Amino acid sequence: MRVRTLAGMSRAARPDDVDAICAALPQTELDTTWGDVPTWKVPRGDKGRGFLLYRHPHSSAINPETGDLYDDLLVIVTVGPAEKAELVDDPDTPFFTIDHFRHTNAVLVQQSRLGELTEDELREIITDAWAARAPKRLVKEFFAHG
Repeated sequence: MRVRTLAGMSRAARPDDVDAICAALPQTELDTTWGDVPTWKVPRGDKGRGFLLYRHPHSSAINPETGDLYDDLLVIVTVGPAEKAELVDDPDTPFFTIDHFRHTNAVLVQQSRLGELTEDELREIITDAWAARAPKRLVKEFFAHG
């Protein structure tokens, strides 16, 4: 899943990359879920399923070092529990989880720590999230032309 071998070929990821990567994937749209949570969904329209969301500060996600609520969290869907564990358990990644997400195939990452990833790594993780939620036909077409 990780593309560390390409680290020298890609710049550090930035928060601005998130929307650009999501928007470049087929049939995506930035909408809202859970009332007012900005969420990237696939496909566009009423049947869209969220694959990345900008989580509002919440008491369920507190920085253990400062005691403050995280105010820059992204929630990114993973393909399954093994992929989630791979990201969360790797000390070289900024991904983590909280009790609130223990039964969910998704990881959290602070936008302020995206620079610990390369742009290519971030693109791969977001593309995997998109593929986990996109219609199978769309995923097949995308990877056939990629």
